[in-house]
Amino acid sequence: MKARLVIIGYGAIAAELIQRLRDRHGADCVLAVLLRAGSSSLAKLPVGVVGLSSMDEVLQFKPDLVVEAAGHHAVHQYAQVCLAAGLSFVAVSVGAMADEAFFNQLCRAAEQGGAKLIFPSGAIGALDYIRAVRDLPDTQVVYESRKPPSAWADELRRLGISQPLTEDVVLFDGHAREAALRYPQNLNVAASLALAGSGFERTQVRIVVDPQAKGNTHLVHATGAFGEMHADITNRPSPDNPKTSWVVGLSLLATVERHFAPVVFG
Repeated sequence: MKARLVIIGYGAIAAELIQRLRDRHGADCVLAVLLRAGSSSLAKLPVGVVGLSSMDEVLQFKPDLVVEAAGHHAVHQYAQVCLAAGLSFVAVSVGAMADEAFFNQLCRAAEQGGAKLIFPSGAIGALDYIRAVRDLPDTQVVYESRKPPSAWADELRRLGISQPLTEDVVLFDGHAREAALRYPQNLNVAASLALAGSGFERTQVRIVVDPQAKGNTHLVHATGAFGEMHADITNRPSPDNPKTSWVVGLSLLATVERHFAPVVFG
C-alpha cells in the first residue's frame, strides 16, 4: 500500500494506527499528524512522522486520505474543509452525524469536492447486511448497548443512582438520533447503524447498564421480508485506553487499507 495519510489527533487509537501501518507497510506509507499549534503531543510523534498544525499545512502535504481520531470537535473543525478540497475523510466519531444539518453539509462538500466521507465499522459488525436490506419497507433494526457500570459512572452519579448496582438500569429507550445527541461520546455504534441502515428515526436504541457485563456488548436485531439477523458482539477494552474497545483501532486500520486495496469485499 503506497499512500500519504494525515491523521488528526494523537491519542491511543491514532498511535496504534500509526504503529500498525508502519509495521505492515513501512516507508510506502508516508504519515503526518495534525495537532493544534503548541500541542505537547508534537514531541511524542514517532521519528519520521510529520507534525502539522494547520489546514494550510495539510493541503501542502497533499495527502491521499485524512483520518480523524480526535473526537467530534475535530470532525466539525476539519471534515467539511477537507471534503471541499477533494480530500476523502475517515470519521471515527460517527455520532457527530446525528446533527442532520451538519451531515447534509458534509455530503454536499464531498460531492462538490469529488471526495468521499468514510465511516469505519468501529466497535460493531454486520453493517454490510444492514445496508443491503435498508430500503425494504418493513425492515426494522433494534440496537441494544450493554456496558458495565464503570462505563456510565458519571451518568449514574448525575442521575443519583448509587453503586454497586444489583440489577440492570435502562438509561435510554428510543430512536438513534436522540440517543446519539444525548450521549455523543458513547453512541457512535448507534449512529453507524442508523447511517448504514434506514436512518436515525427508524433505528431503535436501548442503553442498558449491566452489572454482570464482562465487556462492552452490542446486540443488533434486524427483521423484515429478507428474514432475520442477530449479531451479538462483546468487545474487550483497548490495552492503552480502557474507554475504547480494542477492535476500534483494528477497524480503522482495515478501513484505511480497504480504501487503497485493489480487491475489496462488500
